[in-house]
Formats: sequence, C-alpha cells, structure tokens
Amino acid sequence: MILITALVAVYESTEGKAPAATIDYSAVPAPASNEQMAVMAELPCIISRFDPIMRKVGSEEGQDWRLMSAIAYSESRFIENLESKRGAKGIMQIRPVVARHFNVPVEDIADTETNIRLAGMLLSELDTMLRMPQGTPTEDRLSIILASYNAGIGHVLDARRLARYEGANPNSWADVSRYLKLKSEPQYYELDVVKNGKFTGSGQTLHYVSEVMRKYQQYCTLAS
Repeated sequence: MILITALVAVYESTEGKAPAATIDYSAVPAPASNEQMAVMAELPCIISRFDPIMRKVGSEEGQDWRLMSAIAYSESRFIENLESKRGAKGIMQIRPVVARHFNVPVEDIADTETNIRLAGMLLSELDTMLRMPQGTPTEDRLSIILASYNAGIGHVLDARRLARYEGANPNSWADVSRYLKLKSEPQYYELDVVKNGKFTGSGQTLHYVSEVMRKYQQYCTLAS
C-alpha cells in the first residue's frame, strides 16, 4: 500500500476529442548499444527538440520514446519550467513524491533529462505492478498504464478488481475504463474489493488516455 500511495500522481492535459482509429503499435524497443546511441544522437529532431534525450532515455529505460514524447506533449506542451498547482514539475510533470520514491533529490526534477528519466522509470514500474498477462493487446496495456500514470495505480487496480469481481476482463481498457467511472458510485466504491475509495476523476483520466494514445499514433507515423 505504501508503494501504491507513493505512485498516486494526478496530472492535467487539454486537447480536442480523439478520432476513432485503428492503431498499429510498435513493440517496445530493445536497449540500444553505444554505437546505436551515437547514431540516434545525430538523428534530426522530428517530434520536438527533446528527441535526442527522449531516444536516449527511452532506450535505457525500455520505453518507446515516441510514447514518452506523447506524454510530454499532453503534460506540458514540451515546456521545461512548467509547474502545476499540485507541485508537478517539468516536461513530464513529475511530482516530488515520485522523485523521493526513486531516491532522486527533489531539486533534480528541474533537470530535463532527470525529469524524463523519472517518467520512464515510473512507466516501467507501473507496468510491472499491474502484472498484465503477456498476451494483453498493446493498446489495452498502454492505456491501462497511462491511466495509472494519470490517476494513480490504486484506482486502476480497484477498477481491475471490480471488473474481475463482475466477470469482466481486467486487462481490457474498455472494461477497466467503465469501472473507473463506476468508482464514483457508492454501490461500487463501498464494495470490499475496492481498496482506495471513491474516484471522481474518471472523465479527466479517460480524456488523458485518449489524447496521449492519439498523439502516440501520430508520432509513430512521423517517426516510424
């Protein structure tokens, strides 16, 4: 429970509604060699001026740099010195609790590479904690991870427990998102399977996931 509480982080994002689309998601890239890293550093910036750092950190942390860029766009519009009312900072809007969890000095959040790296570490840890089966479709897996990044893993775990409790699929984003919405209703959040109480932020979280996934699709097309 301490770990779950430490990873609860709420972020803001704004943009229009995402169009329906069939998305072809690439597998997470394997870590690059030193030679490959040198080549990547010389590649032109396609998505943002942070492409070299995104590629480097993404490779080292086992994350798709285009997904991390999509998160950065939704979180901050690539504004490095942005600080939210909730204390989230930087391009990835990292909160001090996340830095402390990974034993990183809070003041280092202001460093852009550290900010991005903490986001990559958090995404990897959320993926591990969610324990989704190997055959989970990539779009579902990424959507559930992004929901955890936005709303806090505790609420997402509750939604997955509710799905399992009612015979739905806890590895389907369609089902998990539905139970995130239902967590605002007492007949659901008062059930014994719910460990983290009422959740009223489902609208913002579902919008966030939709926007990041849409941006990720665009970035995969731009930087294939």
